Amino acid sequence: MSRLPSPEESGSRRERLLERMAHRLTRPQSQIEAEELRERTSAMGGTPICDVCDREMAQVCGTVRSVSLRPRADHVPALVVDLDDGSRSMRLVWLGRRKIAGIAPGTYLKATGRVAMKGGVPTIFNPSYELKAR
Repeated sequence: MSRLPSPEESGSRRERLLERMAHRLTRPQSQIEAEELRERTSAMGGTPICDVCDREMAQVCGTVRSVSLRPRADHVPALVVDLDDGSRSMRLVWLGRRKIAGIAPGTYLKATGRVAMKGGVPTIFNPSYELKAR
């Protein structure tokens, strides 16, 4: 049988709720969206992109922000995806691919591979991946 909260408990709950609402109303929209994205991607598992290390294996989750096709020096195409988890962006590069079905902006994705820092941007070449439901 559950007990009713005491007046002190109810008051502190209301105060916490008001604090969260005030905090939410005073932050920029981009910060709110980043926090919501961090919450959603942390539920999918994986390492936050801000915590990945160069030359280490990592499993990251996030939403696809952009997809582009870049020609390489040897005329080999490369599909480049910018993945964002709310903490930082990461570049995923599939060499020799022009398109991957299901990968488009707004898609949630879990990727696994070895991280390489390219120009200060964490990058995984030819990652294994799993599409996630929204």
